[in-house]
Amino acid sequence: MKNPIISIIIPTFNRKQNVLNAIDSVLRQTFKDFEIFVIDDGSTDGTDIEISLKYPKKLIYIKTENMGVSHARNTGVAASKGKYISFLDSDDIWHHHKLEKQIKFHLCHPSIQISQTQEIWIRNGKRVNPKVIHSKPYGDIFLKSLHLCTVTPSSVFLNRVTFEQSGGFDEKLKACEDYDLWLRLAVKYEFGLIN
Repeated sequence: MKNPIISIIIPTFNRKQNVLNAIDSVLRQTFKDFEIFVIDDGSTDGTDIEISLKYPKKLIYIKTENMGVSHARNTGVAASKGKYISFLDSDDIWHHHKLEKQIKFHLCHPSIQISQTQEIWIRNGKRVNPKVIHSKPYGDIFLKSLHLCTVTPSSVFLNRVTFEQSGGFDEKLKACEDYDLWLRLAVKYEFGLIN
């Protein structure tokens, strides 16, 4: 069996209902050549039972001790086999064309190693418009990123080799672990942006 093109990594911790919504949004993707890894960071809310009942043979479920989101994401990448990596936080969902649009972008722009997408914010069931300061940059984003993180993990799509060469997420950081990685990548690479 050939390796999938994309490996999707979903870290979760005690978000039983949310993670089901996240998984469903992946399964509704128009692009289908992917594998899904749910990395359960020591949940105690029955996440494992829900996932095993609802998704037999549709994903790979790995339960770890509670070691934080960086460890969970790194564990998922290490276990996966896709040429590209895409992250999805367990409290987010994807538009059903997300992977199709991002893979097309990367195939048309092979020099771009990492991209992100625009996003829609929903809070308490209502759409919230991001402020201008949260506008997504593209190209050389390093200087623009120094005063504010404008890259969202759930929108990121990147080449596996690029992720591995970066050293992955710093598991010693208790917060802003994603911001740290995006800055390390932005020093070396341009970022693509898909509207």
